[in-house]
Amino acid sequence: MSSSEGDSWTDAEASRVTTVVCDIEHAGVEDDPRKWTKRRKLIIVATVSAASLINGLSGNIYNPAIAQIEEQFHTSSGPVSLSLSLFILIQGGVGPFIWSALSEFWGRKRVYLLATALCMLGCVMAALSKSIAVLIGMRCIQGLGTSAVTALGAATLADIYEPSQRGTMMGIYYSAPLLGPSLGPILGGVLTQAFDWRATFWFLVIFSGICFISFIPFKDTFRRERSLVYQAALMRRLTLRRANHSEKSSLSGDAEISRKERGAKLETAVVASPRNLDAVSPGLEIEHRHAAQRGVEPAPARDVKLSLADVNPVKPILHVLRRMNNLTIAVTSGIIFAFTYSITYTCSRTLANQYGYDALRIGLILLAFGVGSVLGSVVGGRYSDYIFRKLKTRNGGMSYPEMRLLSTMIPMLLLPPSVIAYGWICERRLHVAAICVTLFLAGFLSICIYSSTLAYVVDANVGRSSSAVAINSSFRGTSAFIAAEVAVPLQNVIGEGGLYSLWAGLLVLAGLLILLVWWKGGLWREKWDFKERNTRES
Repeated sequence: MSSSEGDSWTDAEASRVTTVVCDIEHAGVEDDPRKWTKRRKLIIVATVSAASLINGLSGNIYNPAIAQIEEQFHTSSGPVSLSLSLFILIQGGVGPFIWSALSEFWGRKRVYLLATALCMLGCVMAALSKSIAVLIGMRCIQGLGTSAVTALGAATLADIYEPSQRGTMMGIYYSAPLLGPSLGPILGGVLTQAFDWRATFWFLVIFSGICFISFIPFKDTFRRERSLVYQAALMRRLTLRRANHSEKSSLSGDAEISRKERGAKLETAVVASPRNLDAVSPGLEIEHRHAAQRGVEPAPARDVKLSLADVNPVKPILHVLRRMNNLTIAVTSGIIFAFTYSITYTCSRTLANQYGYDALRIGLILLAFGVGSVLGSVVGGRYSDYIFRKLKTRNGGMSYPEMRLLSTMIPMLLLPPSVIAYGWICERRLHVAAICVTLFLAGFLSICIYSSTLAYVVDANVGRSSSAVAINSSFRGTSAFIAAEVAVPLQNVIGEGGLYSLWAGLLVLAGLLILLVWWKGGLWREKWDFKERNTRES
């Protein structure tokens, strides 16, 4: 740096900082996960997908054994249903916030290991429980443990894949938990008939143990330079240290550092690697800029150790929720997930009460919904990437997250009629083959939409993907909890035809909300990006 350059913070330097702040997703990092081999990335996807299968299995694997549990514990259906509802609420509504905050400091691997161990503990204690109260409590622990993959799975994929590849990989990843609601009743029925209800939890102990072992060699994908949450906490710590250093310097009567010397120190502090300025964390660049301007020697980042005391899960949540595009998509995700939970829950009841099917046959019929969901996840993800790349090319190589939402248009038009058809087929007690077809269509179309919106949530929240996915999961879990409480009463009052006509109306609303984000989402994002950028630089 020349003498004249050391005298002031030039416009060129300021623009370089702004560029890094705006493109934190591509900040330079050591051992960049996006440059890993295809094989290593696929192993990570397989590991996370296998772990996410526990989510779907845990929710309903013991449903075929409900009558046996009620008989053994001398209880009614109410407490048993509560164990299911609380599991869903904690797994989707509470747990993701905890794990997403911790992952921004501990990284993904440590959180995965801790959460999987917690899930194993909950399953062991549930299998050994002697009362319904203990079973309910252990189901809550189990739900908390399984929620980590719900919160971090999509964020992990965002760590290793570029936006143009995420839709496809999100579809592959999300297909695993979608099999759970279909495979769970079948596995639960077989295990319960062969042994007893406790065998379902011992199966989950073994499965979660395998997942725990697979996470031991797991290479962490988290890079703090690409996390706005981590950078914000680091900024707070450095600001405090700067204030303390300034106060000490004033009391000791140190002479003011000359502008030229400040410039030299700034160069040394800002350029973390002499080879590449882009490797600098955005928060640190701005911090050192302020330090130089005020004549305070900046604290080196390597000397700053963040701890759990620096974790503030509320701030990242507020940052995400105050953006209207995130809130709107979260509501949409909640509606879609509540629908998918409602249809599998009430369909089991209808097939048992009206068609006289046992648990195993019900599970086989619900496979139609599971297979449709898996295909919808994979096909929907690939189609989402295809539309994204096509529009990016048409736009001269420039892209923005809302491009991806265009892939939901066709499924949004076809889903409500399929849902209405399902409801009235059940209402008229038509052949079960018609139920299988409409279940397949409902699963395929709803998850086609969700796979695109999930990829959008990640793309639109660079540096806060885990917090954004956690909020999305919270809306899903809370909506599913509500659906679990109201689905059966509504089914009894207005019948399947009325219930799923109502759901079709809500799904039309969800489609309109996606259209709104496609239209206005870019403006909403730019507004808050500008405000947050000014806040960080002030």
